[in-house]
Amino acid sequence: MTGWEEYSLIKKPEQLRKIQPNDIPLSYYVGLLGMPGFTAYAGFHEVCAPKKGDYLFVSAASGAVGQLVGQLAKLHGCYVVGSAGTDQKVDLLKNKLGFDEAFNYKKETDLDAALKRFFPKGIDIYFDNVGGRMLDAALTNMRIHGRVAICGMVSEQSLSNIRGIYKVFNLISRRITMQGFLQSDYLHLYPQFLEDVISYYKQGKIVYIEDMNEGLETAPAAFVGLCSGKNVGKQVICVARE
Repeated sequence: MTGWEEYSLIKKPEQLRKIQPNDIPLSYYVGLLGMPGFTAYAGFHEVCAPKKGDYLFVSAASGAVGQLVGQLAKLHGCYVVGSAGTDQKVDLLKNKLGFDEAFNYKKETDLDAALKRFFPKGIDIYFDNVGGRMLDAALTNMRIHGRVAICGMVSEQSLSNIRGIYKVFNLISRRITMQGFLQSDYLHLYPQFLEDVISYYKQGKIVYIEDMNEGLETAPAAFVGLCSGKNVGKQVICVARE
């Protein structure tokens, strides 16, 4: 919508949303209460069709979207496992975000075996932020009538050298529903999302982790770090203090 710049010309102000003052940090409106948070909310509730007791797996689980998906699933009564790329992130998932289990995918030589270890009875819901090998491993471990919400494909960094997935026969044999989505498909739910998530946050039922960099000039380096997983939580650039 805008560039990385100190001043922007907004040609379609109707696309903007006014923030109502409250005791929520302003930065949360680009994370927890912004597009990432709403992506998690709409994807989980509408695409995943969750039921109490479901077994849910979320990849990139400590990121801007994944961390909220896991917490919403726990509030819904699901068993939740997340994957992340460092031991620090795994510790956050288990000890701060309330996941039942988590693992460092970079330390797993066999992702299929790892998922079988954490989901011996199979996966009901896979919230996919990664694609590639992780998606293949999840498809191999889905239960009958499982649901896969395709939110991101961060492992496919090069659009000219896409790996693809191979275990798609499982969609037939296990009657799996796999659906891609955009949060903009569900904007009619945004008021309810704000009400629910603000309430959860104020009650201490959910937390949100940000990785804050100071100053617009730090944006390029932060973006490069984001692509290699250096951020812990939602990457935010603070251009000015409140």
